[in-house]
Amino acid sequence: MIEINNLTFTYDTCREPALDGINLTIKEGEFVAVLGHNGSGKSTLAKHLNAILLPSGGTVYADGINTADIKRLAELRRLVGMVFQNPDNQIVASVVEEDVAFGPENLGMPSEKIRERVDYALKTVGMYEMRNMAPYNLSGGQKQRVAIAGIIAMQPRYIVFDEPTAMLDPKGRQEVMQAIKALNSEQGITTVIITHYMDEAAEAERIVVIDHGKVIIDDTPRMAFANVALLKKLGLDVPQVTELMFRLRGEGIALEYNKLTVDECAEELKKALKKQV
Repeated sequence: MIEINNLTFTYDTCREPALDGINLTIKEGEFVAVLGHNGSGKSTLAKHLNAILLPSGGTVYADGINTADIKRLAELRRLVGMVFQNPDNQIVASVVEEDVAFGPENLGMPSEKIRERVDYALKTVGMYEMRNMAPYNLSGGQKQRVAIAGIIAMQPRYIVFDEPTAMLDPKGRQEVMQAIKALNSEQGITTVIITHYMDEAAEAERIVVIDHGKVIIDDTPRMAFANVALLKKLGLDVPQVTELMFRLRGEGIALEYNKLTVDECAEELKKALKKQV
């Protein structure tokens, strides 16, 4: 698991800490969404999970490896992969399959093993048929899936996604989220996603809300999004279904507004109508 103990971090150009005493444990196989307004510290937290940033205070461990242990940095980076919001920043080759092979090649793997991992990774994200294409001919969603495949080919136990759908259109967002969910549910890869899309966060098992470098909420999506007033105070939205139920309740309709899906919303509205008849 990933263990974060009293983590603090302050950028050189800032007086206030970006992270202020974060304590979290992320267990193997979990799907965790991290939410927060711009500047809350969520991306700073993400970059600590595979030592892109090192703590000013406290510790971060991944399967017992201290991220501050420079001697084990390569081992840590193989264990915890990272996907950023702009796939163009991660794609380095002119052919899709060559880009996916880049990581395993740097690990010094034999060519047969690299071929095996590249094929597996591309099939996992649904990009195998485009393996010989040039990345610049792909859509944003397809590029992001190639970037994800490049991480999968290194076979990490954990993948951290830092707003991976922020630059994508709705179709691309859907493609990438399907790939991310499959990695977690089918491959068992522990998944941490930083996002500002509440409907994406609602698909996680657990939600962590950060504000001013502190953990404010750490709960299931249903319980986390039940705190509508608090989330709005923190400058965050809630899933559209939850927002609808919250507003209807504000109009005097007796509803439970901790609903996350359209089907749940419809069922709750049916119950309310029956009571009024």
